[in-house]
Amino acid sequence: MRIAVVGSGVSGLVAAHMLARHHGVTVFEKSETVGGHVRTIDVDLDGVRHPVDTGFVVYNETTYPGFVRLLAELGVHSRPTAMSFGVRCERTGLEYCGTSPATLLAQPANLLRPRFWRLVGGILAFNRRARRLATRSDEDISLGELAERTGLRGPAWSHYVRPLVSAIWSTNPDRVESFPTAFFLRFAERHRLLQVRDQLRWRVVEGGSRSYVERLIARLPATIRTRCPVVSIERGAGGVSLRLGDGSSASFDRVVIASHSDEALAMLSDPSSDEREILGAIRYQHNDAVLHTDTRLLPRAPRARANWNYLIPEQPDASVVTTYDMTGLQGLATRQRVLVTLNDGGRVRADRVIERLAFSHPVYDGATVAAQARRREISGVRRTHYCGAYWGFGFHEDGLQSALRACAEISGPHEAAA
Repeated sequence: MRIAVVGSGVSGLVAAHMLARHHGVTVFEKSETVGGHVRTIDVDLDGVRHPVDTGFVVYNETTYPGFVRLLAELGVHSRPTAMSFGVRCERTGLEYCGTSPATLLAQPANLLRPRFWRLVGGILAFNRRARRLATRSDEDISLGELAERTGLRGPAWSHYVRPLVSAIWSTNPDRVESFPTAFFLRFAERHRLLQVRDQLRWRVVEGGSRSYVERLIARLPATIRTRCPVVSIERGAGGVSLRLGDGSSASFDRVVIASHSDEALAMLSDPSSDEREILGAIRYQHNDAVLHTDTRLLPRAPRARANWNYLIPEQPDASVVTTYDMTGLQGLATRQRVLVTLNDGGRVRADRVIERLAFSHPVYDGATVAAQARRREISGVRRTHYCGAYWGFGFHEDGLQSALRACAEISGPHEAAA
């Protein structure tokens, strides 16, 4: 069959990789480069060039089985990293990092602060109660409702739960209130966030995440058309017709749409009512990112600094700021801290900016979770197959697994898993 794959993030590339073994595949990508959220940028520091990841960065060998197999197949190497989490609050002056007792007490004065001990007690209480709820939580309850019912407002909510959820899903902290509890608990249990011992061991791709994309493309027996946006997709009894940005059209037997849900819906010339309901319920949030070397956005206490850092601004209406320490995460051989900050609000000094970027991330609420459960109602129907990280928790493995499901709809489960 002739199959079109629209989008070249991990979902699109894996779908093309699997399907091209037995079908004629053409990949359409609107951008100049492939890879989606894999964006590795070369940064020159002290005469040395460092490949710095700005989108997809980390994975682990427990909850990313498909990605682990892909790296092994491609012969791509990785190295261990640490997933530490630090908080700096400009309103209260509180700073801490949750890695160890020493980093938790990064500010010795915290020993005498009742608010700090309320925070510690609240974190422990939240983790205890969350573990009990993990197997029996009501799908309809939000994290905000959970906090009200269990009395977990206060420091544990504002300086732990809210920052943690906001940082993991790159979401506005105001949306944490409506974040689905069962969805969070499934993720937290699976990734061992609710326990102190036996933490997952995280890894980064050597040479930057682009290493696996380059290796995958090099062996991909498919046509890849970059700077080639798909304007509309028309499905009929005889096949699928794609109208492209240059005014031309291309015909195929099937189409795999590996774009974001909102983009997928916008491409359909005649979406069904189910497609409108399901894809329309899964929204995306725009996030600005800046690659820079301005360490003022990190906690001031050295021991409070982590690989993930969350800054709560002094003004209540100001945006929170999440900063990733790429020097630490990727083990870059430089004394400088190379950082990636989301939604900096103009805080990063202009002379410290290396590059500005933009990303979009799924918004998770009750409507999203309900729509995810209806994927089979639209994928594999009318010669159209959907894949993307938005069908899962929003991460690389979710995108990969959704691609395998789309391939199984076309070629059967045995071929898709081969």
